[in-house]
Amino acid sequence: MQLDVYNMKGEVVDTIELSDDIFAIEPNEDAIYRVLVAQQANRRQGTHKVKDRSEVRGGGRKPFRQKGTGRARQGSSRSPKHVGGGVVFGPTPRSYRVRLPKKLRRLALFSALSVKSSGDKIIVLDDLTIENGKTREMVEVLNNLGVDSTSLIVTTGKNDYVVRSARNIQGVKTAPVNALSVLDLLKYDCLIATREALESFQEVYAS
Repeated sequence: MQLDVYNMKGEVVDTIELSDDIFAIEPNEDAIYRVLVAQQANRRQGTHKVKDRSEVRGGGRKPFRQKGTGRARQGSSRSPKHVGGGVVFGPTPRSYRVRLPKKLRRLALFSALSVKSSGDKIIVLDDLTIENGKTREMVEVLNNLGVDSTSLIVTTGKNDYVVRSARNIQGVKTAPVNALSVLDLLKYDCLIATREALESFQEVYAS
């Protein structure tokens, strides 16, 4: 498949050929779902913590004698049924990390890219150079391209000026091509990538 290549003024200057094995496959919804859930799970810190009965303060002595009070027997004032007592089966630090096969992760990524390309949601830039890192420069580029939806801007590597110019624009995110994820592809409506980034991506994932 071929896509037009635009310059920063929104003019078509060339075309680029994209691999059908990456950008034109039959999307696998199950793979996308499984990888999406795994990526969200892997973002969790898992640092939640509550104190159980052995960790709360106090409750060392028996609150009252065993018999003769007419009350139910109690061994501690810090049992879970008392105010100030420990929590039963509460959350403790754990890892939520999910490991998926490499082929499945690759299939999900290709499926998400194919969905984007089939919906004409991929814009290829000949070059993206923001000299001063000003937000208005990035806004001007987006306006020239006719982008009016949420966008993911992908470059070859981390470009500080591009990141700085886009970080204050609502609904716009930047990412290096080696950090491209299914989660971002689904979250943002339009994919804006430089020619160099797409060529690098295809070179890495070439069959």
